[in-house]
Amino acid sequence: MFAEFTEALFSIFFVETLINGLLLGGVLALLSLGLNLIFGVIDVVWICYAEIIMLGMYTIYFLHVDGGMPLILAAACGVGVTALLGWLTHRLVIGYLLQAAPINQLLATGGLLFFFQGAAMVAFGIEFRNLGVSLGSLAVSEDIYLSWTRLLSFAIAAGVVVVLYQFLSRSYLGAAIRAISQDREIMILMGVNTKKLYLLTSAIGGGLAGLAAALLALQYDVHPFIGLSFGPITFMVCVMGGLGNMVGGFLAAFVFSELITIGGYFAELEWGYVLAFAFFIAAMFVRPEGLFARKS
Repeated sequence: MFAEFTEALFSIFFVETLINGLLLGGVLALLSLGLNLIFGVIDVVWICYAEIIMLGMYTIYFLHVDGGMPLILAAACGVGVTALLGWLTHRLVIGYLLQAAPINQLLATGGLLFFFQGAAMVAFGIEFRNLGVSLGSLAVSEDIYLSWTRLLSFAIAAGVVVVLYQFLSRSYLGAAIRAISQDREIMILMGVNTKKLYLLTSAIGGGLAGLAAALLALQYDVHPFIGLSFGPITFMVCVMGGLGNMVGGFLAAFVFSELITIGGYFAELEWGYVLAFAFFIAAMFVRPEGLFARKS
């Protein structure tokens, strides 16, 4: 038993597993960036965030497959649609709940989750749809193959983190967003229009959901319940990284993805998720605020 474990540990396939786990982390990081940005500024967890991603995937699918639109242009339209959905979600729902109890906020966004799911079922049915696009794999060696889609996701996630950092640290709007996330009351007293900043942040977060949707649509079938596959994982990544901490969420995504892939390598993929969830529970006992949460 120990000999088999040692052989598996030093196998070339274990190296491939670690690399694929790193690339999966890029997908999870991209999923968590928008949610972390929204929570960091507005202080409301959008339980329905994964369903906005689902609607973005449907937008890309119909524009590309049924409308014949080039994939890149369809993806850009998907980002625009989800940005609008993010804006509308805050404008029509969240904006009225900023002073409400957290449980009311969770119930409202949970209600939106079921509304989006139900609307998707009525409008599109429950059948699975696939873009039919494959980017193939990159042969690193005779034994190691890496998915171009995951490589692209990793590169885009890293690029988005850099762009967001530059936007938040160097632009006037970015400075205002950082300031309002630290002290909302002072910003109001200084005459800053917090409502516009909230709407802008929600639109940016929605746009990031569309970017994630474009990459997920290349790898997974689109259906009304696809959000249930990624919503819990996205939320746990955000919590593990420290809610509102984009850099922490980025790092936590790679911890989570490596645990999933390593567990799947030694057993089955389902056990990989069990290992990741068990680690998450243990981490919450040690650091309830998140492994990478900022120290106050």
